[in-house]
Amino acid sequence: MNQPFETDIHSTARRDRVAFVQSCWHRDIVDAQRDAFIDEFKRLDGRTVDLFEVPGAFEIPLKAKLLAMSGRYAGVAAAGLVVDGGIYRHEFVATAVIDGLMRAQLDSGVPVFSGVLTPHEFLAEGRAEFFRAHFVAKGVELAGACAATLGALSEPGSATG
Repeated sequence: MNQPFETDIHSTARRDRVAFVQSCWHRDIVDAQRDAFIDEFKRLDGRTVDLFEVPGAFEIPLKAKLLAMSGRYAGVAAAGLVVDGGIYRHEFVATAVIDGLMRAQLDSGVPVFSGVLTPHEFLAEGRAEFFRAHFVAKGVELAGACAATLGALSEPGSATG
């Protein structure tokens, strides 16, 4: 029998692991976000971060949902790059990924954080280095959001603590 939603969240706040799911396309740039996330999250929170890879951004939501529903993780962070290749497909992919991550969070009761980005003019000459630095900054921000949310969920007197 399923446990009540509140019980799932209540126990989630105490788990000592966080999952990090990343897409492999444009690995050098997405890896920069992952590394920045791990370094900052370790400094802010100290929980263990387990790493998972999927081929592309479109595959992230299902993996995030499966990890969130596994009962092993206090939260799931996701990183990926959806490239604007000039044919508008990126808009559909980006929307599907973000909607899927929100659905994973709502269905599981486990916080899911998005570092999946769709930068403009990514394919322009010289932009890859700019976006690599941007992904580092976003990794730090993602870690801050994750640590703050998990900390708030585990505080006594919170809705879930």
